[in-house]
Amino acid sequence: SGQMPVGETVESAGKEGRQSGGSQQAVSRRGRRTSGWTPAGLRLREAMEHRLTSGDPWFSFEFFPPRTPNGATNLIARFLFTFNRNFRYLDLSRFQKILNKLLRLGLRSLNTTRSCFEEGEGFHHAGDLVRHIRTEFGDYFDIGVAGYPCGHPEAKSYEEDVMYLKEKVDAGADFVITQLFFSASSFLKFLTDCRRVGITVPIIPGIFPIQSYDSLRQLSRLSGLAVPEELHLAVERVKDDDAAIRNLGVDLAVSLCLELLTAGVSSLHFYTLNREFATETILRRLGLWQQEPRRMLPWAISADARRHAEEVRPIFWATRPKSYVHRTQAWDEFPNGRWGNCASPAFGELKDYYLFYLKGRASKEQLLMEWGPELTSEQDVWDVFTSYITGNPNRQGQKVTCTPWNDEPLSAETLDLRDWLAKLNQRGVLTINSQPRVNGEPSTHPAFGWGPPGGFVYQKAYLEFFTCAENIKALLLVLKRYELRVNYHIISSQGWAVTNLPDFQSVAVTWGVFPGSEVIQPTVVDPVSFTYWKDEAFALWTERWGKIYHEGSQSRSIVSTMRNSYHLVNLVDNNFPFTSCLESILEEMFAARADFHSVLTGKVDEADNGQDGGKQIRKSCGDGNYEGITI
Repeated sequence: SGQMPVGETVESAGKEGRQSGGSQQAVSRRGRRTSGWTPAGLRLREAMEHRLTSGDPWFSFEFFPPRTPNGATNLIARFLFTFNRNFRYLDLSRFQKILNKLLRLGLRSLNTTRSCFEEGEGFHHAGDLVRHIRTEFGDYFDIGVAGYPCGHPEAKSYEEDVMYLKEKVDAGADFVITQLFFSASSFLKFLTDCRRVGITVPIIPGIFPIQSYDSLRQLSRLSGLAVPEELHLAVERVKDDDAAIRNLGVDLAVSLCLELLTAGVSSLHFYTLNREFATETILRRLGLWQQEPRRMLPWAISADARRHAEEVRPIFWATRPKSYVHRTQAWDEFPNGRWGNCASPAFGELKDYYLFYLKGRASKEQLLMEWGPELTSEQDVWDVFTSYITGNPNRQGQKVTCTPWNDEPLSAETLDLRDWLAKLNQRGVLTINSQPRVNGEPSTHPAFGWGPPGGFVYQKAYLEFFTCAENIKALLLVLKRYELRVNYHIISSQGWAVTNLPDFQSVAVTWGVFPGSEVIQPTVVDPVSFTYWKDEAFALWTERWGKIYHEGSQSRSIVSTMRNSYHLVNLVDNNFPFTSCLESILEEMFAARADFHSVLTGKVDEADNGQDGGKQIRKSCGDGNYEGITI
């Protein structure tokens, strides 16, 4: 039963669990009582107060902004949100611009330090900085300040430094995070002294796992804190062995944290130096790292305070949540409870986010190894999709770890569909999004679960894929027999579309029932949103895949042709209590296509005998113009 950091609604915690593990009862904005949960939508200081009141242990992390593109890529790979800005030294006007930008972005939490500014910029102390923020922005921001358990190196005395911290809190600071210290007794004395002078805000101990000899020396120099002799000798003995130093740092940090937790301190803040291994190891040994993370909603909740009440999203962006957040950042309100009659959602234009959101983390060289250094037919593309689904190496002996539409490996719930999806992709039905039917599984289910314990979750079977026009013609004929059970939406890159959704109404495909709560419907299929998603989905063919090949090459031409000739399809089986019919529909589609093929050629392939519908047409899908139907 692991714990999660304060600020649980931020993107960096989106994929982690949200269960506090304690017995304290919490009340969410919907009024439901959920044991051990920090309510969604709380401000940072409110989440801190909630955890401190409950007594449940919790932790947080500090990352610093990267200075290079590679550093940014590595950091983003570790968590889903960072504010990449070089703060080295600021003048007052630039500082004001940054605060205004934070306001526009909906970011409400910040940590302040006087050392950001050149001398003579008007802020002689961090307290002046806090006072300025409160004067200009009122109560909008949650403000943190630094504390020094051993006294600031420039302070005349330890006692004076404690009183100076009180001035910062009186100026409007909401919480204190301490600089590094080497003994639990130093922090506990500091905590007692702060409470004695009237500092009542949360005071969080800053934990620094020693990760290298040089980093210890540098931090000691910058903080002005003398390294205890016994620690200095221990590090000196292994200073040339990086692994030994890391292990020593983990051992010392675990011992320090255990002393603090035993003494009643419930919060820990880790200075990671952008390296997660030591911190994760420490938390595992403390029993605070959740092995099977829980989700408040089926998707990662955004850091933007404006989105804290958001509870509904279209399923189409399930594998590209960052893109969805970016495309909807201009919205004034976000769906809460139900998607409703959203007749014209204003999604941002693609041009606004080509440079980042259509670019994944893998290098061009890595993508060429995974997606093929050369394509000779559509079959080569089908094989890439199949390798991604199965996890088997491709022709180059490489595992395909991503596709243009999926930056991450298959989710746990998709693993149940793996064999079926692999067969579809081998036959030219190129799947990019799916979910199995779920009928009343516990909300704690390791694959399907989300929301607080004690609830039950439901899903309609959903499948989204690209396929050629010839398959579309066969599919439309088959779907006529399933009109009352299956909703479908088929669309081309040029905008030709057909759907049986009445009046373009949205359909809930995921919902949950929890004690003392309304039914929550966090995921929908919305036909209007699908028309916006299709622009992004088709653009990924060329922008993400085609452009890794040389202009004018056969490989780029194949990708471009598939972008222009394939259709995007989504299918929803509404009869969730029963075995899904989507597999039967697609098998019937392949059979119908085989019939078309036999009519057009005047014979049935003897090796196939018309039963498979896929063997004789694997290399190409055709243009779809036949038997009176043009697609």
